[in-house]
Amino acid sequence: MAKVENVDITSPKLNELGDFAGRISKINKSASLLRFKLTFENAKYLNKRDRVDFWDERDSNIRCKGYVVGKSSEYILVKVPEYEYCDRTLNITVGAYIRFYSPDLVNNLKMGRELLDVLLKKKIALSGKMLRTKKELESYIEKVEATNGRYQVLREKLEAEWRENLALIEEDRLVSLRNYKDLEQRVDDINFKLEQYNIAEENFRTDRWSLDPRLYYKK
Repeated sequence: MAKVENVDITSPKLNELGDFAGRISKINKSASLLRFKLTFENAKYLNKRDRVDFWDERDSNIRCKGYVVGKSSEYILVKVPEYEYCDRTLNITVGAYIRFYSPDLVNNLKMGRELLDVLLKKKIALSGKMLRTKKELESYIEKVEATNGRYQVLREKLEAEWRENLALIEEDRLVSLRNYKDLEQRVDDINFKLEQYNIAEENFRTDRWSLDPRLYYKK
C-alpha cells in the first residue's frame, strides 16, 4: 500500500491503532531477523518495508527499530538493523511477548479509512440504483400481471363466443338433420307408393309349365 506524506495522526483513536502486540516465534541472529506471530485483525494493513518499533513489557522506554520484510496471514518477518543492541536490551527469546508501534500502520489505516469512505459512498449510490432497478422489476411484474388479467378477460370472452358459435352450429346441424330425416321419410313413403301402384308391362306371365315341351302337341 502506498504511503501518504504528512499524515495527520492527531486523532487519538487512529493513533492508538498503531499499537499492537505479538510473540517471537523464530529467531535468526545471523540474518538479524525476527519472526513474530500476530493475532490482531488490522495486521493485514502491515506491508513490506513498513517500520515497526518494538519493546518488551519490562520497560517501554527501551525500544528497537525494525522493518517488515515478509508477512503471511499470521506472521511478520522483521529485519532488525541494530540487532545486537536489541538482543542486549530486550528479552529476545522464542515465545517472548513483544509490544509494537508502527507509524506506517497508522498511515496505512488512514488510507484504508479513506478507501472505506469511498467504497461506502459507492455502496450507497449503487444501493440507491439497485432499489430503483428493483422497483422497475416489480413494476414489470405488475405490468405482466395486468396484461395477463386483460388477456384472461379476452380469452374468456372469446371462449364464450366460441362456445356460442358451436352451439349455433350444432343447432343448425340438428335442424338440418331433422329436415333430412323428414325428407328421407317422405322419399320412403313415395317409394312405397310407387311400388304399390306400379303398372306392369303385360298382364300375362310366362310360368315354368309353359316352357315344358311335353305339354305341347306337334303337328
